[in-house]
Parts: sequence; C-alpha cells; structure tokens
Amino acid sequence: MTDSLPDPELAGKNRATSGPRASVTSRPASWRFPNPATPLGSSTYYSLRFSPPSLRDDLAILAAWRHQVRAILVEVSDPGVARLKLLWWCEELDKLPGGQPSHPLSQAVQAVVSQHQLPLQPFLQMAGQVEEEILRRPLPDSAALIRACDADLGALFELMAGCHGPSDPDRIASARAIGAFCALVYRIRDSGWLARQGRAPIPMDLLGPHDLTPNALRQGPHRARLPEWLPELARQAQALPARSSPLGALPPFARVRARILASLLREIEALSYQVVDQRLSLTPLRKLWIAWRTTWR
Repeated sequence: MTDSLPDPELAGKNRATSGPRASVTSRPASWRFPNPATPLGSSTYYSLRFSPPSLRDDLAILAAWRHQVRAILVEVSDPGVARLKLLWWCEELDKLPGGQPSHPLSQAVQAVVSQHQLPLQPFLQMAGQVEEEILRRPLPDSAALIRACDADLGALFELMAGCHGPSDPDRIASARAIGAFCALVYRIRDSGWLARQGRAPIPMDLLGPHDLTPNALRQGPHRARLPEWLPELARQAQALPARSSPLGALPPFARVRARILASLLREIEALSYQVVDQRLSLTPLRKLWIAWRTTWR
C-alpha cells in the first residue's frame, strides 16, 4: 500500500491554490524549507511538503518564528531572562512595518509579511501566549485552555492561511479552529513532560476539586493521575474542528496537519492516555501516507 506513493512535489503542483507567488530564491537559505521548525519526518514537515511549492519557504519562515519564541520556554529557566528575550523578539516585530529588524529570521518574516500583506496581531498573540506560560499562570477553565491553543497554533494557522491569498472572516476562523485543535492535541500528547515542568495543561476547574495545581503535578503520584483528566481535554479537542469549514475548503497545510493530529489523538485514546512517562508519535511513513491520502482525495 505504500510502495507506489506519488512524488509529493506533484501533489503540491496539482493542488496549488491561487494567490501571490513568492520566489524560492528570495528568502534566506537558512530559513527556507526545511528548517529547524520543519524537520524531516515531523508533522509540520509533511504539512508543508504537500503545500504549493511556491509557498513552502514562506510557510516555513512563519513556523520558524513561532519555534524561536516558544523555544524560550525550554531554553531559559529564569522567568525574568525569558521575558527579556521575548521582549526582544517583540521589539523586532515592531520594526517589521518599514523598519530594519536585525535578526535574519525577522528580516525573512518582514519579507513574508510584506509579500502577503499579513497582519501583525497573530504574531503578538503568539508572543503573548508564550509570556503567559513563562509566568506559569494556571488556566482557570477549559475555555481558557482553548483560548491558549487559539493564541498559539491558531494564530500561526491564520498567518499561514493568509499566504494562500486574501482570507475572509470565515476562512480565518476555520484556520484558527484547526490550529487550536492541533495545539490541544500536542498539549495532550506532551502533558507528562509539561507536568514535570509545572506547565501541565489541565485547567483548574478539573484540578481544583482535588486540591491540586499544575505545579503540584511535578510530583510523580499526582502526575500519574493525568489519564483521569485527559479524556475531557480530548473531548474538547474533538469539538474544535466542528467550528471549521469542511477540511477540503482549507489550504493543504491545514488539512494535512489536522488529519495527522486526529490520527495521533486516536492513538493516544487507544493507549488509554498513558502519556505520563512517554511521548507518543506516529511514524514518518504513516505521516507521509496520511498527507498523501489527504491531498489526493
């Protein structure tokens, strides 16, 4: 079943959408596709590999910006230093509309924003969500969790959708709903790792009745209870695509990412949410198969 997969380059050409075309030689080589945010074998890689060839570099650059600001959460342990680093990236954002950003990635983002007339607000939302996580502010309820996911990959997906041409409000809302779905699935998958950092994505309306906080889940006995709460998060995630237009109406990157993450969520459910001490993932070959099936339907 996998020995005759067509070249995804052809899939991208056959499914390319109308819209501004970017020269693949106009972006800095270090940030073109694939880059550190879109490594070979990742879900992001396949979602961009099956996108129109003329847009892959620009989509990868947008993914790289999110990757850089979220890396602060992992690379910097001191909250004060982390906020200073985040502030520096926000100052780079301020220079995009006609200024001169200093970082090569910021310069690449500036070119993408100018090419596709992208708004800056989604970048600010992603940065704002990183700050919330630096401050370790507990999520009061499931609605706050969904808003956090929307401000993360939801915002990125809005920008990526904008690269495919002008977006009406319904298309933006659909892209953001799919982005939020993907972000929540990742949080479910990574919940054991996040809990060890005091960043468990379990809202207080689920933890409060047990006199627990996200920070308490650093402790093994409390962290072992994650499978009790994750089914509710999965239910919340499964409801998000219903807010979207049919997947076929969305750009390839969103369709592919949604299908891959839906398959991952099913795997997590099948294993009874045993993610406390392991990080589940689909194999690259399975991701490739899902991406090909999604774009050739």
